[in-house]
Amino acid sequence: MTQFRITHDTLGEIKVPAHVYYGAQTQRAVQNFPISGLRLPRAFIRAQGLIKWAAAKSNTELGELPKDAGDAIQQAADEVIEGKLDAEFVVDAYQAGAGTSQNMNANEVIASRASELLGGEKGDYSKVHPNDHVNMAQSTNDTIHVAINIAAAERVQHELLPALDQLCESFQKKAEEFHSVIKSGRTHLQDAVPMRLGQEFGGYAATLQDKRDYIARAAEALLEIGLGGNAVGTGINAHPEYAERAIRYIAERTGLAFKPASHRFMFMQNTHAAIRVSAAIKELALHLIKITSDIRLLSSGPRTGIAELILPAVQPGSSIMPGKVNPVILEMMYMICAQVIGNNETITVAGMGSQLEINVMMPVIGHNLLQSIHILSSGMRVLDEKCIRGITADEERCRELMERSLALATSLNPLIGYEKAASIAKEAFRTKKTVGEVVREQGELSAQEIAHALNPERLV
Repeated sequence: MTQFRITHDTLGEIKVPAHVYYGAQTQRAVQNFPISGLRLPRAFIRAQGLIKWAAAKSNTELGELPKDAGDAIQQAADEVIEGKLDAEFVVDAYQAGAGTSQNMNANEVIASRASELLGGEKGDYSKVHPNDHVNMAQSTNDTIHVAINIAAAERVQHELLPALDQLCESFQKKAEEFHSVIKSGRTHLQDAVPMRLGQEFGGYAATLQDKRDYIARAAEALLEIGLGGNAVGTGINAHPEYAERAIRYIAERTGLAFKPASHRFMFMQNTHAAIRVSAAIKELALHLIKITSDIRLLSSGPRTGIAELILPAVQPGSSIMPGKVNPVILEMMYMICAQVIGNNETITVAGMGSQLEINVMMPVIGHNLLQSIHILSSGMRVLDEKCIRGITADEERCRELMERSLALATSLNPLIGYEKAASIAKEAFRTKKTVGEVVREQGELSAQEIAHALNPERLV
């Protein structure tokens, strides 16, 4: 049977489970927002811990915070950073505007744990207070925004970009492996002139590299953080040296080049960095859909499709058709990308929640951005390891389809002109012959001219 303790906030008393570290404001949020069961992720909670740790360290050094309380807050914040108190972060992702409940969840947990470290009881704020001590020189309005930037910057740097780098490398290796394989190009899903399979995969690799560089540039905006802006950007109740000192400590601890925002009031008013990074990630998702859809088409079959590519078989594909194997990894990637695109649309709309000095939609922005980074990173790792690395080419099938392509008539243009070449293509289609067979039957060109014009190596 759950035991409770009575605690209070400025609205009065409320019952809180006796075993938890959080307090009244967190409990009210739990009761007020039973919405989705979703929580802001580990990366965000870690970022909150980093902010509270840096704030306590700075305020203690500046003489604003008693040393015993400051040291205890730093120790408790370290436990948040390390994930030891994740179960205490219980507020739904869809919560009070701007994330006040989320900020107070962190403040209450850290204050209660710090009090315990000083010999007090859970929920005893006489030694360490959530607002007066843990939240010193801070506001929800700057800390939630800063936590979004810290969490997103860390996950882009340590999760998304490494996964994308590895995927780019695998596509480039396939481009080199498939260099000698000549196949039919296709435009409008119709026959086009020949090309190398390696050229096709090289295009995929270059596209992903371009998106990688674009995301890295966009993510630089995350490194400007307005910690110390407090409620509206003025830094009310904060020591003049607090912001620069706290931001320096966050940069040192994360190893990332965080710095004060170029214009703190702009930072307070807009979540522009999150919006920018989300848009860049969405663009990556669009291209991943194109690339994985291409590979699905090129591997379609195995008997009735294009079947130029052979995918690794990772699981049975049908509950009724024996022996069927589907491109499940590629299909999974499409679903992930669809979610990322949807997340970006939510962030776009939520970005309009910036009014006057604050964006009140920050929790959903943070949740969606971090989900996009996480699922896309995980998806790309799986795509690379379980699909791209194991793709092989059916060279015989590639050559067969290339030689049957009506677009080979294009190579005859310089010799007989566009209109005659078109008539040869039409005749080949009508008679189900190859372009080479028709042009030889017509006898207008010598065998040497035909061989030169239709030589695949020359055409690519």
